[in-house]
Amino acid sequence: MSVAACAALVEKGDPDRFLSAMTGGPQARARLFPLYAFNLEVARAPWVASEPMIGQMRLQFWRDTLAEIGAGKPARAHEVAAPLAETVRAAGLPLDLLDEMVIARWADLERAPFADAGALRDYLAATAGNLMWASVLALGGDAALETPARAAGLAAGLASWLMAVPDLDSRGWRPLPADVPGLIEETHAALREARRARVGAALPALRAAWRAESVLMRAMRDPTAIGAGRLGGSEFGRRGGLLWKSLTGRW
Repeated sequence: MSVAACAALVEKGDPDRFLSAMTGGPQARARLFPLYAFNLEVARAPWVASEPMIGQMRLQFWRDTLAEIGAGKPARAHEVAAPLAETVRAAGLPLDLLDEMVIARWADLERAPFADAGALRDYLAATAGNLMWASVLALGGDAALETPARAAGLAAGLASWLMAVPDLDSRGWRPLPADVPGLIEETHAALREARRARVGAALPALRAAWRAESVLMRAMRDPTAIGAGRLGGSEFGRRGGLLWKSLTGRW
């Protein structure tokens, strides 16, 4: 039960966030990897279970774990629980942010289409948006960064969602409401505005959105690329983009 174990989970299951976290120093990585590992465990809980009831039990496990962290109880015997508890307590993170992430994942169990783009936006705000804001807080960000952090988190979440559309379709989930083009444009504009903020030590957290702009731009230019799975770009461009941002101090 260590940060290294969390990092290994993230490297395998969420390589984009792993790479962005690695642009930060040891202290930043020690705060980010437990949060990213928690997010990974919660995100995959509805998908790895053979029955919805098992998925519900997995999600409830994490709600109970968060409640116990808040009550100061010893961490559960799970490789992510103890590092997560340490990060939450050291950074003074509000547990409701993380609890809302778990609650939102019940939608993944139901596989029901989102009624409209607003419903998809709410889902992404509660998952990727809350994760980004919690990550920024963990690195010392203050209230002035909440709006740009949430905009960046929403953009990262939407970009990932759009790239996952072919897989979600294959699993029987119709993931895109008809009015999603407007959400893509709105989210892209908010991300560009968010990048004007002075982010200081929170920079490694915000770099988790490093692919969002290029993915959203591809989706706007060619909506057919979403269903065809052509939003990700080349591997060279993917890694080169992060390297450029790291060298120039941007996100």
